[in-house]
Amino acid sequence: MRRSRGTRFLTLFVVVILCLFPAACTAGTPDYPTTYRITLKENGTALWTVEYRTPLTSDADTSTFETYTGDLNSVYLPEIETLMRSSAAQAETGTSRQMSVENFSSSTAIQMTPTGKFGVVTLSFYWTNFTVSDGGITIGDAFIGGLYLSQNNTLIIQYPEGYTVRTAEPAPDQQGNNALVWYGVRSFGAGEPSVILEKTVLPLVPIMAGFIVIIMTVAGLILYRRKNRGQPPPTYPSGKPEEASPPLSDADRICYEDRILQQLRAHGGEQFQSDLAKVLGIPKSSLSSTLNDLHKKGIIIKIKKGKENLIRLADEHR
Repeated sequence: MRRSRGTRFLTLFVVVILCLFPAACTAGTPDYPTTYRITLKENGTALWTVEYRTPLTSDADTSTFETYTGDLNSVYLPEIETLMRSSAAQAETGTSRQMSVENFSSSTAIQMTPTGKFGVVTLSFYWTNFTVSDGGITIGDAFIGGLYLSQNNTLIIQYPEGYTVRTAEPAPDQQGNNALVWYGVRSFGAGEPSVILEKTVLPLVPIMAGFIVIIMTVAGLILYRRKNRGQPPPTYPSGKPEEASPPLSDADRICYEDRILQQLRAHGGEQFQSDLAKVLGIPKSSLSSTLNDLHKKGIIIKIKKGKENLIRLADEHR
């Protein structure tokens, strides 16, 4: 019995990889959170990272996970390598572009979250010539048979700095922080998701205007300091300066929402607000404003725990 439970943890990870490709997906796969992240490089290579999380609800589960993840590199990683090399070979034939997958690595960990204990298995590898680089970056033709995301699974395409999204089909569920995000359940057609990125060309006039603004600002600060030299510093009712809270732009708000949702999904669907602030580095006022917006949209739930707020994803957004 113990052997079958242990094998289940790692066999499911192989199934999770297969479930990116509809023809190989096995019905009845548990809806445990899985994140597929494809980080694009300008030379056409993509770094794939797959993180699979399984709940450890008992000491027996934990013991079994620790015992059989020892077989990951020797037994299961070669099987996954074979599967992905087969997929790359099919894509190579369909695109007439030489491809390879290489530099496979894996890791395991046990994480404690407010919702319980999870076993985490992470796999990464590089896929060469995954995209077409012709002044921009084109993604999609390597997905010969399309993709499939089951419930609670997330696909993230991370693209380099200096690029903007020209087209993305189908439209992502979230966009910001140089990333496009799709959530399951979702079935992509052949060649999808299809994304065209183009390099951002900054016009000369706005750049020069920016330099002028910087110069004027610095000059103003110098004059201000000279004028107020020798004067005592201002006092504040609380004894310290008040924290500035400028209004958020739409781009910043989308970026913060995306980072918060990714962090929550990576930690079992909930986390204390103070921990989100520490991990994400978002200013407290901006974090509070973004969380309030997500709460109004019904995406998260705020639960009072003593003096802290526990932020939890709503069931339909896990």
